[in-house]
Amino acid sequence: MDLARAKREYMDYLAIERGSSPNTVEGYGRDLDRYLAFLADAGVKRPEDVTRSLIEDHISALAGVGLAPTSVERAVSAIKGFHRFMVADQITANHPTADLPLPAKPKHLPEVLSIEQARALLEQTFRETATDQRDRAILEVLYGCGLRVSELCGLDQREVYLDDEMLRVFGKGSKERVVPIMGSAAAALGDYLVRWRPQLVGKRLSGAVFLNARGGRITRQSVHAICEKYGRLVGIEGLHPHTLRHSFATHMLEGGADLRIVQEILGHANIATTQLYTHIDRTHVRMAYLAAHPRAHV
Repeated sequence: MDLARAKREYMDYLAIERGSSPNTVEGYGRDLDRYLAFLADAGVKRPEDVTRSLIEDHISALAGVGLAPTSVERAVSAIKGFHRFMVADQITANHPTADLPLPAKPKHLPEVLSIEQARALLEQTFRETATDQRDRAILEVLYGCGLRVSELCGLDQREVYLDDEMLRVFGKGSKERVVPIMGSAAAALGDYLVRWRPQLVGKRLSGAVFLNARGGRITRQSVHAICEKYGRLVGIEGLHPHTLRHSFATHMLEGGADLRIVQEILGHANIATTQLYTHIDRTHVRMAYLAAHPRAHV
């Protein structure tokens, strides 16, 4: 079997057996297309002929053309997964990536809003129209529940339980979790569902919570535009939906929430991902130490 056919089988495996998200499958597909093109230029079309040095040359080439470190890391993950699949599926015994390390990813702190900025964003004036009140509910849910933009766009009405103050969310890899929704986020969402969403429903009768002006499910691109629009109105340039998720996590931890509770709400598989937020503002850590430790003031 040649590499091109093996790649198609790997894509099917990711989508069907692994249940990977469409975005993951698409991203890995692009990475592997670039990888196979590199191997083809080197005259390699069979899995048996791939060498470790060729793979390392390809990775160096990716970094050399200015690809972001996170993109290089994803490409290496795709390549490692592809070769691991071919060995497991007995397509080849050649395993040139067996001990290939992932490239070091530079640590960077996610951007967050201050509590004052979040308040200004959510307490600004929204017009009494279906789309503006939808936008208000979107911003409240992103910040109030810490959802990923894909999770917000994929949310269906049957997954909203406002009486129980919870949402049922499907995250990466279709993993299900329960997320609390309370306070202004619950109020904004409830008002939108009762008063404003019926005005957006089209002939298709979509089950999606958040609808576009034609009655279809809202897209990630539209949510990005909504965040940028309302952020700009209160002086926050380039506001990204993920910034609201980061802000949710940071403000929860600064308010005293347990790290593992925040991990569960965010849907992080590894607590190390959640721990990144504890480095953003050390002030609350210092205050908690001063308040709790018996020898802090000696």
